[in-house]
Amino acid sequence: MEKYDLCVIGGGPAGYAAAMRAIDFDKKVILIEKDKLGGGGIYNGALASKTMWELSSRYRKVYDELGKDRADRNLDITYDEVKRTIDEAIFDRKFQLTCHLRIIHAETGLITYEKGTASFINNHEIKISKQDGSEQVVYAENTIIAAGSRPRHLPNIEVDEKIILTSDGLLELDDFPKSMVIIGAGVIGCEYATMYSNFGQTKVYIIDRADRILPFEDDDVSELISKNLEEKGVTIHRKANLKRIEVIDGMVEYEIDGVNGSEVIRVEKALLSIGRVPNVESLHIENAGVKMSKRGVHIGDVDTQTNIPNIYAVGDISGRIPLVNVGEREARHAVVKMFADFPVKPINYENVSTIMFLNPVVASVGANEKILREKNIPYRVAKVDYSTIARAITMRQTEGFFKLIVSDDDEMKILGMRAAGYHASSAIQSIALLMYMDKGIDELAHMIHPHPSIVEGVQEAARMLLGKSIYKSAVFRDKLKCYSCREGVCKPLNIIDESKHIKFEEVARHFHEGKED
Repeated sequence: MEKYDLCVIGGGPAGYAAAMRAIDFDKKVILIEKDKLGGGGIYNGALASKTMWELSSRYRKVYDELGKDRADRNLDITYDEVKRTIDEAIFDRKFQLTCHLRIIHAETGLITYEKGTASFINNHEIKISKQDGSEQVVYAENTIIAAGSRPRHLPNIEVDEKIILTSDGLLELDDFPKSMVIIGAGVIGCEYATMYSNFGQTKVYIIDRADRILPFEDDDVSELISKNLEEKGVTIHRKANLKRIEVIDGMVEYEIDGVNGSEVIRVEKALLSIGRVPNVESLHIENAGVKMSKRGVHIGDVDTQTNIPNIYAVGDISGRIPLVNVGEREARHAVVKMFADFPVKPINYENVSTIMFLNPVVASVGANEKILREKNIPYRVAKVDYSTIARAITMRQTEGFFKLIVSDDDEMKILGMRAAGYHASSAIQSIALLMYMDKGIDELAHMIHPHPSIVEGVQEAARMLLGKSIYKSAVFRDKLKCYSCREGVCKPLNIIDESKHIKFEEVARHFHEGKED
């Protein structure tokens, strides 16, 4: 029986990261993947969907610029072209991972890659069931479970991945559907609504049980994304209860009860986007004594370590934040806990940066106002509209905002930030770093940022909170906001008495009429 220092179950982003981090410790590793190296993170997850988003965004820009001339120039993109671009991106990434793995194996002999389904015999022995019917048993001192997840189904909806689909089946379509209903108004549902509406060839509907999409986010984020989706023809069924959905004559017919009463609508396709479930069943974790979480859905762990000391769970399988960057961080952390000869601090999930690929892009880190109100935590906010940022003006991309949230005290420690707009994702990491360092906003305010750049808007938000801003929020009241919130009551933080100053809208009107220099 071959023996290894580490067995990694799952060759997706988390599993691959774990294997490579173990190489740093000169450990002998076996990496087991049942399907494709790179996992869902490449083939039907982040890489594929974000390639599609990039393509749809570029296409929409041309579409909007040309307007009615678009049809005359025959610029409609085909679904085959979309799939070909995505396949090229997938191939590039797969090629990198595969070549890298083979070279590491050839140069060091430390890593072995096996394709098959892994299951526990006990906490040290793992059986690999291969596609040719053969089996192999290996011994591992430690094991990391990084088996990933799959789209969640509903018991009363039959998914055939042809008419009623999950994200796994979208790239198997032959053409853009003429119409599609998306069940679920979370991040993934809204991202696909953005993409298909960008291409302009699909009438999109979203079924939302709440009164607004992205219900976990603040109203300003949800309202901005809703407005842009609806402007592109997306119908949002708010406060809608899905009564039934079935395939009739090759079409999807669904019935909802919503704010407009009962409605029956027929579309070509339906996309189920209601979250994901971990790939636990085939692992037989009970043979190793590993326990599930209290909810019984995910594998239970404390800082990546399960109740069995030599077995760890990372990524989607552990049920925290189902993101590639989080899974990779957890995987690397688990390896360090196993093999490092120094104390290892627990992972801090408070400063995880995320990006929602919508229109516009929304980047976030830490808490939002909704979370802080629910926890009754006092806070202060500075909100800077993109239209006041020089870089946004030069790009003619003035839709969006930065919202910086800090503690309501003299320290003004950063609690979180939301950024919506062009280049928003490039501005979020400096805030995440300050949160990780448990710093306030003084450092941010005193830096000299490049000019013109989008991140200058973040600095101006910090200056507003410190009372040192260039633009005063009391003047540009429709563009800048600065306020404190405590026990559900929000009050403006202005050094200028609003009642004694003319409104910016009036000044702008006079300026454009030529009455002011």
